[in-house]
Amino acid sequence: MAPQNFLTSFRRTLESGLPGEEAHQLLMPMKRPLSSVAKAKTSDYRESAVGIVLHPFKDSIHCILIRRPSYEGAHSGQISFPGGKRDASDIDLEFTARRECLEEIALPHQHAELIHPLTEVFIPVSKFSVQPYIFFTDNLPKLKPDEREVEEIISFDLFDLTRHNQIPTTSIPINAGFTMKDVPYFDIHGHVVWGATAMMLGEMKVLLERM
Repeated sequence: MAPQNFLTSFRRTLESGLPGEEAHQLLMPMKRPLSSVAKAKTSDYRESAVGIVLHPFKDSIHCILIRRPSYEGAHSGQISFPGGKRDASDIDLEFTARRECLEEIALPHQHAELIHPLTEVFIPVSKFSVQPYIFFTDNLPKLKPDEREVEEIISFDLFDLTRHNQIPTTSIPINAGFTMKDVPYFDIHGHVVWGATAMMLGEMKVLLERM
């Protein structure tokens, strides 16, 4: 798909509104509360933002993900979008997303155009309220993973999301020997993408299917 045709069609789709938490539910683990419900019950949450970076590649539109390194923490080794918590000096959450894209994958602040924010996702285990922003660049620079925060940069065909007619489920090992069962996920280049990132991709999937 030609980049301009994609942007025109995608923006037209966005004009009808976001699918929101209804789309999130397609990829939510069992017993996970809706983000709006969980956030309303949490007073000490932290604001954060991620960048959903889209770019043309081989007659399609690709999307950037990253793999986190292994560490002692809730999101060790997970697949996510570049992003992180809002700094006190960040003027807004869009700036947070752009700053994190610069720090984590070396995408310059103003190199990508803001297309639209997606629906906020709340992560109960880490008490992060995550605001996703969709960015588009028709001239992706050479990306470089941050040595400390990023193990791998992954680019995948965005329209692969629409080829998941049936969302598979799997078991996810959690700390202290606990395992989450029947967790919905996307298989992206052999990586299990679940949780908040999968919920955001679920909203992207619904938007693409509306186009």
